[in-house]
Amino acid sequence: MTNIHPDRMIHLSRQTGWFSLLLWLLTIAPAQCHQLRVAIASKISLDLAASTPAIITDERDRQLGALQPQQGLVATVSKDRVVVGNNQVTQLWVKPQQGGYIWISDRWYRGTVRVIATKNRLLAINHVDLEQYLSSVLGAEMSPTFPAEALKAQAVAARTYALYRSQSTSNKAFDLDSTQASQVYPGLSGESEPTQAAVNATLGQIMTYQGKPILAAFHSSSGGHTENVEDIWSARLPYLRGVPDYDLGSPGYEWTQTFTTAQLSQSLKVQQLRSIAPDRTTPYGSVVSLNISGNTTKILPGSQLRTALKLRSLRFTISPTPTGFLFTGRGYGHGLGMSQWGAYYLAEQGQKYSSILAHYYQGVELSKVGS
Repeated sequence: MTNIHPDRMIHLSRQTGWFSLLLWLLTIAPAQCHQLRVAIASKISLDLAASTPAIITDERDRQLGALQPQQGLVATVSKDRVVVGNNQVTQLWVKPQQGGYIWISDRWYRGTVRVIATKNRLLAINHVDLEQYLSSVLGAEMSPTFPAEALKAQAVAARTYALYRSQSTSNKAFDLDSTQASQVYPGLSGESEPTQAAVNATLGQIMTYQGKPILAAFHSSSGGHTENVEDIWSARLPYLRGVPDYDLGSPGYEWTQTFTTAQLSQSLKVQQLRSIAPDRTTPYGSVVSLNISGNTTKILPGSQLRTALKLRSLRFTISPTPTGFLFTGRGYGHGLGMSQWGAYYLAEQGQKYSSILAHYYQGVELSKVGS
């Protein structure tokens, strides 16, 4: 066994208050179920540590060394190898003992971590229990101050989405990432008593259609009506249909953004911009494509324009101003599946989470994982 040289350690006592947080989290750990692989960091070097003694192993599960609490390990990359002290391995595992937690770059996480080298960067993948993962996701995707039934609806939707995604990733290094591209996952900092309670109250529950987990898309608010999936993404799905939303009064229900002609020309890469107008919209008013006229005329997908201009949604109208164009819109997000603010208001009106889910996802059943 090769020990990790102490010169490669870093001291983590500067993270004030973390030990008290860990003691609290130990008392509320949920039951374990299904393992997920979540990509949480991609960097040239990684700071790794554990709250309890941890074992360091390679891809063959050979022990390379150990970590003590409040100490850290610096991992770097060299081509296709993870470098730790005098060791160069294809994969590095950090396995806390006694139910401990892992420090990865700037956050604490449950489970274990696998570090692999890819394209001269280190990719940290958190192997974590599904229910523990959800307690963090829930606090990042929905405010813990939302009504309990809205939090439960979000817990079921997030659980279903995670399982749906993990079904098609068996030949990949990870199932999901930790950003909005999948679901936001900030580790222990996302957890709280309300999120734990919502996860435990819905333990193992997912939405299925014809016996399979659904693509449980969700968003902040739709601006009055959600969308049919084929109008925004690609294939038609019988359960992702447009339905009336109940998000009136939400922070994202209405919005405006103003751009100068110069700003739009630069963002859209169109010189001498003269006009910009919707070319095709959905039945509920979201912009599928736009006609842009300048030194050339082109049709631009609405999703591409939303990304370029960082618009809140695709549901907008455009009007000229003396210096550019005014975008007046409604909603926040893609408008598919459950509206989180709609769930908030339905829960405030006494609706249970099962009814909230049945409204936003048509014809689905509540099932148990593995049943």
